[in-house]
Amino acid sequence: MNLRSTTITAAVLSALSAITAPAALSAPEPAAESRARLAPLVDLAAQRLLLADEVAAAKYGTGTPIEDPRREQEVLDTVADLSSASGLDPAVGIRFFRDQIEAGKDVQRGLHERWDEHPELRPAHRPDLGAQVRPRLDRISAEAVRELRATEPVRSPTTHCRADLAVAVLGTVVEHRLDDLHGEELGDALSSVCS
Repeated sequence: MNLRSTTITAAVLSALSAITAPAALSAPEPAAESRARLAPLVDLAAQRLLLADEVAAAKYGTGTPIEDPRREQEVLDTVADLSSASGLDPAVGIRFFRDQIEAGKDVQRGLHERWDEHPELRPAHRPDLGAQVRPRLDRISAEAVRELRATEPVRSPTTHCRADLAVAVLGTVVEHRLDDLHGEELGDALSSVCS
């Protein structure tokens, strides 16, 4: 290797290290670990969305509106309390759960439309919201607040977080075999995770 080749090689290596070093230093955790840490939070969001099916079934054909501002406020108040108790900024918990609630209502609307168009798909069973569904939603909410707190180091407005979140969402969609409605709403339900 002559002096010119050595100088060019050194310059290229120096430039590459200058480009990649800040990214490596700013990455809070290795990508695989970050994806693994986001997966439980994504899974809880999927479980919550799947329970929206039961909420939709409980309300379908009864005249009970999908919108339930009183219940939504109860959930957000509980989330604020749980967030404070866990050391999570309550605004973070509330923002995450607003997204969860809106996505759940969109799933309910989508299912009601589907059942109107395809009566053969209507649910045969009407679950009891108070006794069967809400206790499970409350358990998921408490777990999700804990996961929000646990994932603070990897949740940031970065490309790394968004990429890791996308991989975790894809894995969850496959694992739970989510249809298009639930898959799309899962993305919406998690829109504040990397913000």
